[in-house]
Amino acid sequence: MATVYTNIESNKRSTIVIVAVFISFVSVIAWFIGNYFFEGSGISFLSLALIFSGISSFVSYYYSDSIVLGISGAHEIKEVDNMYLYRLVENLCIGAGLPKPRIYMIDDTAMNAFATGRDPQHAVICFTTGIVDGLEKLELEGVIAHELSHIGNYDIRLMSIVSVLVGTVTLLADWFTRGVFYGGGRRRNNNDNSGSGIILILGIILVILSPIVAMLIQLAVSRKREYLADSSAALLTRYPKGLADALAKISSDKEILEAANGATAHLYITNPLKSGQGNFLSGLFNTHPDVNDRIKRLMEM
Repeated sequence: MATVYTNIESNKRSTIVIVAVFISFVSVIAWFIGNYFFEGSGISFLSLALIFSGISSFVSYYYSDSIVLGISGAHEIKEVDNMYLYRLVENLCIGAGLPKPRIYMIDDTAMNAFATGRDPQHAVICFTTGIVDGLEKLELEGVIAHELSHIGNYDIRLMSIVSVLVGTVTLLADWFTRGVFYGGGRRRNNNDNSGSGIILILGIILVILSPIVAMLIQLAVSRKREYLADSSAALLTRYPKGLADALAKISSDKEILEAANGATAHLYITNPLKSGQGNFLSGLFNTHPDVNDRIKRLMEM
């Protein structure tokens, strides 16, 4: 029977496996491109791509919270503005052993929340007015515990690393495409024509599929971290039903959060864009696991 502890360990292991596969995938692409264009230069291509994507991710890593909060139209609230919410967050932070994050609010009746920030010392939890007004105390505690778990589990940092890998794959694929269409590639003798043709075909297939595969892996990591945050939240509150009931209420709310968009949707506790879930294909491209599955897992703990 699943428990809070087995769920936490299972999701941590799954994340490690997915990230390891991702790194291997990026390395294979770099090796292929390096060896296609210049003999034995796969590692050099990988290093160059990591540097380029790393620089852009470094900037977003340090300023993503300000950007996201600005896009969302969120404003910071102090203890005097909402003592009830402030105390709930503060008490759960004490239980989790985390510094109290800054609290922000989005004036929207849609029910949702998210956490951002590069580490627990620079963290933010943002709530919509709809979720604060619409949930009971134990349900809201479940949501807060979920977001604190994202902070404590360094999910923002992990997703930044994954974003670097996605950016690397995109750069490598783009370089390969340009090289093929502009006559790149190392010279081969006549005896190597057959092998060269096969490699070129494989390369074209790789170029077409690699950004899609990279995106799917990124989404898989995101979904696993949602499961982990659910389990960690249940461990913190010792009441899985609170979060399960909150997820049921949030998912039944059909109002679309106007402040959210495709770039920020993965941050929220449930998909704020209310895209369809349930079938295998849509599930692959979802930023969040199916809500019914999350509720089921929580109720089984």
